[in-house]
Amino acid sequence: MKKSFLIIGLALALFSCNKNEGTAAAGFKTAYVDTAKLSKEYEAFKDLDSQSKIKEEEMGRSLQTKFEQYKQDRAAAENQVQAKGAQWAQLKAQEFQRREQELTMEQQAMAKQLQDEFGVKNDSAVSKMKKHIQEYGKKNGYDYIYSTADVSSVMYAKEGYNITDKVLKELNDGYKGSKPAETAKEEKK
Repeated sequence: MKKSFLIIGLALALFSCNKNEGTAAAGFKTAYVDTAKLSKEYEAFKDLDSQSKIKEEEMGRSLQTKFEQYKQDRAAAENQVQAKGAQWAQLKAQEFQRREQELTMEQQAMAKQLQDEFGVKNDSAVSKMKKHIQEYGKKNGYDYIYSTADVSSVMYAKEGYNITDKVLKELNDGYKGSKPAETAKEEKK
């Protein structure tokens, strides 16, 4: 009989603990942001995309002209192969190979220049977007703002909910190896 009262009392205690935990979690004000939609519809990203395309077209015109000239010169040389001989054809082939490599390198340099320039601008826009979301969360009293996209993450959280330092300490302590941990246990005894 005493055991059954003890079991019932223990069950009630566990039930009341679970109930309190549920109400604490329900008190959080949370929201989410669809960052994929933001990246498609945020004007800063649209403007960057437009500017990038315009600059790519401008830079590409010169390169396109060079590619066209290369094709014309190669076609003209192919027509002259029989009249000029095998040695001339071999020299021209080497020249065209060198020109093709130069054009490819120029194309790669152009792509890198565009990527460098607009990568920095894109990163700046992303940073502004994140800062705005954080300020919005603070202003509107949110505890958490989550991100929904390919990779979900927390976009904003009150400082009190940040457990990074505690987790990092545990990870670092665990990384030191089992011997120091065993030594510390022995010292406590």
